[in-house]
Amino acid sequence: MTNDLRTLYPEIEPYETGMLDVGECHSLYYERVGTPGAKPAVFLHGGPGGGMSPDHRRQWDPELYDVLLFDQRGCGKSLPFAEIENNDTWRIVEDIERLREMCGYEKWQAFGGSWGSTLALAYAQKYPERVSELVLRGVFLARAEEKGWLYRYGASQIMAEAWDDFISIIPEDERDDLVKAYYARLTSDDQDTRLTAAKAWSIWEGQVATLLPNHDLLESFADASKALPFARICARYFLNDFYLEEAQLLRDIGNIAGIPGIIVQGRHDICTPPTSAWALKKAWPEAKLHIVHDAGHSASEPGIVDGLVRATDELAGKQA
Repeated sequence: MTNDLRTLYPEIEPYETGMLDVGECHSLYYERVGTPGAKPAVFLHGGPGGGMSPDHRRQWDPELYDVLLFDQRGCGKSLPFAEIENNDTWRIVEDIERLREMCGYEKWQAFGGSWGSTLALAYAQKYPERVSELVLRGVFLARAEEKGWLYRYGASQIMAEAWDDFISIIPEDERDDLVKAYYARLTSDDQDTRLTAAKAWSIWEGQVATLLPNHDLLESFADASKALPFARICARYFLNDFYLEEAQLLRDIGNIAGIPGIIVQGRHDICTPPTSAWALKKAWPEAKLHIVHDAGHSASEPGIVDGLVRATDELAGKQA
């Protein structure tokens, strides 16, 4: 790891914000930042059920890029809040395409981390002619082994005390399928039941997100305004296998042959272990894989920030 780490670009305000009605009662909040007419990119946040933050705007040189960021269905400022109906992978893929058409871009860079990497790959495989390149962090391919790692056996062995806290609100006779048990509570008619489950689910995800404990991150995950949409939507996607066939994103990797990509992966990522990034790299030779040896999953960790900013700089032709 070099001592000359790149940092996020200075804070920048959007030059345009708005809501896009995508039908089925959903409206998406979006922002555009950077220089109008510069190199286009789209930011795909994590989750499912996460949302944007001001720091997400700062991963590109604003003089070289024209970036659209948006809150996915049910997330952030999009409406309805925490809505799980008409909310799935392929509907969001079509939302991305609607946003591209709205902006008038012929093609753009798809940038996504964690669930955002899943979504970026799904979009690129459906619309390869609309993607100039991919920047991916903390690769998640939504295979059975990855889903099981996080909610059955794997991460539980590393984060043992946090796992015990996570399963503590579920009776022992329901623990054979934690996702199903949590989803029942997250969709309960009782508000307190929903909020208790949402906070526990979100805090577990926060615990596995960073190499070192990040108390500010955990506090933000405990915030009901973030925990509820995150947990409800995330559990719904897990319960439905992310609306993908098993290993579909590897099976259909030929659809993006010739599209360049850069993968930034934390070596000690407990949430999405490096095995998925490596499987993707082997299947997609055009991609460059950058392993950050002193990082976990979070996009806020210094080595991950460095890798992502270097990636967007490189793809814009900016000299190091």
